[in-house]
Amino acid sequence: MTGPHDPRHDTGLPSGARPVEQGDVREPGGPASSATYAPPPARGRRDGRARRFWSVRRVPAALLALLVLGGSGLLLYDVAAVRAERPAMRWRRVLARELADRHLDDVWVLTGAAVAVVVGLWLLLLALTPGLRGLLPMRRDRPGVRAGLDRSAAALVLRDRAVEVSGVQTVRVRVGRNRIAVRAVSHFREIDDVRADLDTVLGTGVAELGLAGRPRTAVRVRRAARKG
Repeated sequence: MTGPHDPRHDTGLPSGARPVEQGDVREPGGPASSATYAPPPARGRRDGRARRFWSVRRVPAALLALLVLGGSGLLLYDVAAVRAERPAMRWRRVLARELADRHLDDVWVLTGAAVAVVVGLWLLLLALTPGLRGLLPMRRDRPGVRAGLDRSAAALVLRDRAVEVSGVQTVRVRVGRNRIAVRAVSHFREIDDVRADLDTVLGTGVAELGLAGRPRTAVRVRRAARKG
């Protein structure tokens, strides 16, 4: 025998199910009676720091490998020919004679040494620097995921934002790694007002790009030249 029906206890749920309280989260694949699904928070800490992308530098590496391979192969062939009682190649005899006759203060010796030093420093610079200066690293909000934004794309986005400011006739945007240069031409309104609006709009636009580092924005506004 049942008692009077109390509408306050009518949850509309199947037998054995309980109403979802605040803070409950339904796991994917759970029963349909578990109320609204809320995605679990992403694991891992949010880290806005991101390093630059490293360039593979295939062209310099391939050129250096071909140069070393060709030079070592030619030298080994000449050494093997001399060991087989054949005359050395003409270039080797000329090189040996020049190295024996020329002094260290000779112009050609100094020039060759300078070229070798410059090439060596260039190779060290390529090995120790990341490269890919046209790619800006973005914030790493999820572990294991890296993203980058091309400078030209970032400049195009900011330019579209800037031309929407009232009073801006033309605008040029150059995006660097640490600095964004904006050159705008205003054909009406006060220049100070246009500059203030550009600072606000560009500041919001730079923040929405999601870059790992916040570049400094330098805005210059000038009055359009009057015709006639």
